Amino acid sequence: MRRRTCTRSRISVVAASLAALLAPLVPAWAATPEAAPAPAYLDSRQSTERRVADLLGRMTLEEKIGQMTQAERAAVADDPTLVRTQMLGSLLSGGGSTPAENTPAAWVEMVNGFQEQALQTRLKIPLLYGIDAVHGHGNVQGATVFPHNVGLGATRDPRLVEQVNRATAEEVRATGIPWNFAPCLCVSRDARWGRSYESFGEDPALVSQMAVAVEGLQGDGGKGRGFDDDEVLATAKHFAGDGGTRFDTATAEANEGKPWWEQKYTIDQGITVTNKRDFQRLHLAPYGPALDRYGVGSVMPSFSSVDWTEDGVGNPTKMHAHRDLLTGTLKGRMDFDGFVISDWEGIHQIPDPADPANTGLTAYKVRTAVNAGIDMFMEPNTSRQFQDLLLAEAAAGRVSQARIDDAVGRILTKKFELGLFENPYASADDLDEVGSREHRSLARSAVAKSQVLLKNSRGALPLSGKDSIYVAGRNADDIGNQAGGWTITWQGASGDLVPGDTILDGIRQVAPRADVTYSADGSAPAQGADVGVVVVGETPYAEGYGDVGGPECGWCTPAQQEEKSLTLQAGDQAVVDKVCAAVDTCVVLVVSGRPQIVADPGGRIDALVASWLPGSEGAGVADVLFGRKPFTGRLPVTWPATAAQEPINVGDANYRPQYPFGWGLRTGGHGGDRDAQALDRAQAAVLAGTAPADWAELIAGAEHARLAGDASNARNLLAKVAR
Repeated sequence: MRRRTCTRSRISVVAASLAALLAPLVPAWAATPEAAPAPAYLDSRQSTERRVADLLGRMTLEEKIGQMTQAERAAVADDPTLVRTQMLGSLLSGGGSTPAENTPAAWVEMVNGFQEQALQTRLKIPLLYGIDAVHGHGNVQGATVFPHNVGLGATRDPRLVEQVNRATAEEVRATGIPWNFAPCLCVSRDARWGRSYESFGEDPALVSQMAVAVEGLQGDGGKGRGFDDDEVLATAKHFAGDGGTRFDTATAEANEGKPWWEQKYTIDQGITVTNKRDFQRLHLAPYGPALDRYGVGSVMPSFSSVDWTEDGVGNPTKMHAHRDLLTGTLKGRMDFDGFVISDWEGIHQIPDPADPANTGLTAYKVRTAVNAGIDMFMEPNTSRQFQDLLLAEAAAGRVSQARIDDAVGRILTKKFELGLFENPYASADDLDEVGSREHRSLARSAVAKSQVLLKNSRGALPLSGKDSIYVAGRNADDIGNQAGGWTITWQGASGDLVPGDTILDGIRQVAPRADVTYSADGSAPAQGADVGVVVVGETPYAEGYGDVGGPECGWCTPAQQEEKSLTLQAGDQAVVDKVCAAVDTCVVLVVSGRPQIVADPGGRIDALVASWLPGSEGAGVADVLFGRKPFTGRLPVTWPATAAQEPINVGDANYRPQYPFGWGLRTGGHGGDRDAQALDRAQAAVLAGTAPADWAELIAGAEHARLAGDASNARNLLAKVAR
């Protein structure tokens, strides 16, 4: 993409040109005295530190609180002047919150319209617009939809993850948005969690490697210099422990028999019960490289709570109120110099002793969160109330001026580094970056690398491009299902949601000479087909609506309202059974955000593939099915033998999954990679029945050692399996 460092917006250029043309026409008598020098904060030649200090010194308390406030675009869309009158520092688009015409050009126009209001304030402080682009710029029609993080974790390719996030940054910034609420650096320890697909995996060593996503988004912008205008501010989230919440700690209430609007999450936003050492080892570890190596500019705390086991009391603290972790650990011991942004109404969940019914936002919640270390507050629909409460708390001395100045200084620093004071308006020059051929090609490559071959009996894969192929299953020709949640809307949706290729489309593209028959439910006759390819799995969900045993998404598509489970849905299993019984060679693809238990009592499944949530480029799946590219993916999470085994993770005692963390059969050569050769030999021993009883533990342990940088130990552990 063309870099435009230090360029001006079109509006700035036009204004400057008009001024130059009209200057000679001004008569001498009308000339004004020499203008006073511009304030230091508007002088780009000054250091960022001086500009921040100068601007802070000019601001009223109300203006500072405005900078700490983020509202949702829908709350101000009908009256954009609220951006000016409330002196808002930031706006966001939540999932599915789009301009009326959801096109890249309409996004630019919308963001510029809000920015125009911000620049009419007394000090002309530009707005910082944010969005959740967690697997590509998924809110925007026509954008490239990349695989979700769980699939990227399966690639074991940090360089690819950096490239994916670089492309995401280019598409996000092309639509006028300089801030992305990504990457998610959670370490997912329970597949029943509805956000598990947002994690790169269950091992902190793996997630730490993938923290390079920050560099993809920010470029060098987080390393002590300004951002180029195809880079965005990244957000490491959710700090911290959101992937370790214990099942049934989100609520003590049962959901059975209740209407969907009264049902509660079962694991999302729950409690991480742990000791401080394990918390550091598991959940804080990925934030180290995100801060130290890549200079992430913002951090978002988790909705969840943490309960230290050392005291034996059982007194969980909400992360949004956790001063020791946000200020003591993050800003203190970890030396984070960016700003902390709350999650969506996250401070509303802080328990207020005077409001046990939790009726809404209170002064106690506001001052607790500010004093804990949160700098900017995502208050989608209660921004004015938040401002009034914080103003009163500051006037009463319960929130200090120094704390407010620290928060605002951190926010302003990033606005200066992003170049928003010099170039506040977005340009429409780079709209062709959105959904570009180059980005879609990258996404297709990422899909191919993310595929994990779990089983391959009788050399079923790769397929021949000349076979008679019977394709079945509801996820074979549903781009909404393969994209998953956080696509166009918060929860995503089944059906023809975004442009791109379904897996069925990909099969027909990659194997044009194959005789392909498609039957979603397997009702068409399959006899005579050489191969059956059955594509099953999950329908889209997001956050707690994906919790196993969690609430039903009452407003979602009917397919999405099915009960969430780690066991394949009965209808999907029936299609697998029917097709696999009718063909000589049967291949099953699982399109899902987490492992699914697929029954195979008769051993009729010849090949089993974890396809994850591949996004808009389903042809990447076909590339490995037909051998255009090799299978190289490895499991980023443990694939349990039964749903009852969860939570099950690398390093557990009595580790007996169906497929261990790090498992992944390969097709094609290994290119002389010693680690790949060692894994191939170990997996061959398992398949031959000659491996020791603890083979799964050894393979998972070897993968952890390899990711942690101990290749010698990894090969030794794999050698024990292969003997």
